[in-house]
Amino acid sequence: MKTVFIEQLREGDRFEELFLIKSARLGETRAGKPYLVLTVMDKSGELGGPIWDNAEQLSKNCSPGVFVRIRGQVTSYRDNLQLRIDDLKPVPRADVDMADFLEASRYNLDEMGEEVRKMCRSLSDPFLKKLLLLFFNTEEFWQRFKSAPAAKGIHHAYIGGLLEHALSMARVADMLASHYPGVDRSLLIAGALLHDVGKVEELFVENGLIDYSAKGRLKGHLVIGSEMVGRAAAGIKDFPDDLLTRLQHLILSHHGRLEFGSPVLPMMVEAFLLQYVDELDSRMNMLEQLRRKMDSKEMSWSEYQRVLERYLYLNMLEEEKKEEQKQEPDAAVRQQSLF
Repeated sequence: MKTVFIEQLREGDRFEELFLIKSARLGETRAGKPYLVLTVMDKSGELGGPIWDNAEQLSKNCSPGVFVRIRGQVTSYRDNLQLRIDDLKPVPRADVDMADFLEASRYNLDEMGEEVRKMCRSLSDPFLKKLLLLFFNTEEFWQRFKSAPAAKGIHHAYIGGLLEHALSMARVADMLASHYPGVDRSLLIAGALLHDVGKVEELFVENGLIDYSAKGRLKGHLVIGSEMVGRAAAGIKDFPDDLLTRLQHLILSHHGRLEFGSPVLPMMVEAFLLQYVDELDSRMNMLEQLRRKMDSKEMSWSEYQRVLERYLYLNMLEEEKKEEQKQEPDAAVRQQSLF
């Protein structure tokens, strides 16, 4: 049974615990001595560190997706926590509870799904309404969509992340459609709900790890999503070609720039809005995940965020403060039993 999660570990803590290997890289020092750089994870986060002794031997049991029991200590290097590993042993998959390693959305998937379908039914354009319900009322697709992550990392990278991201964007899109004049609400909401639909085929989850499929690497989710929408529209009688082209444009342009993977730039009002809503929602999710891991109730500086190229001045989320206050009476007892 797993009892200690990465988010609970602090500098100086000693532990013996189950982890999932996310990555392992074998290298050599300048003197030619092999070492192993290991990153492990559970549903609460990830942590890494080097192994200097028996690196070549241990690397045989350190492939991504392998579960291991590690004995070691948490240390600090350049203000970042890392592992000092004293011992490592592989653990059979059958002995592991995957719920400890698969992070999932904090929101109820079925309730989010019902809100998505309600939003679909609210569209005034009959063809876009049919198209969306064709996706979200199809059980096979719905099961894949509601359990899919929205990314391998960075934002919404957990079970249900794609649904959470799409619904959040659709809510903001609905608000913006009424705020700015001349916005096609049906088209913008359809774009928000379907902009990342290709990720159900681009990404897969196996043994707690999110990775790219062969199709995902070769095509990317923008192209895959545009093709999926095209096939679905072909099954709707008299679906307007111009409407399909505009919806596909939203999907293909939503990364905003060619160097970010969009084959075309946003060229419509709805495409501009979709691009910025997507960026806003992904960034806010990144900040939310950082704030959930913070242990300070006061404003403080985060570690350097490479993706955003800056430090961030944040504090713990209010809901996290309340949860911590509930647990404070038992915290000392729990720490004594763990370490």
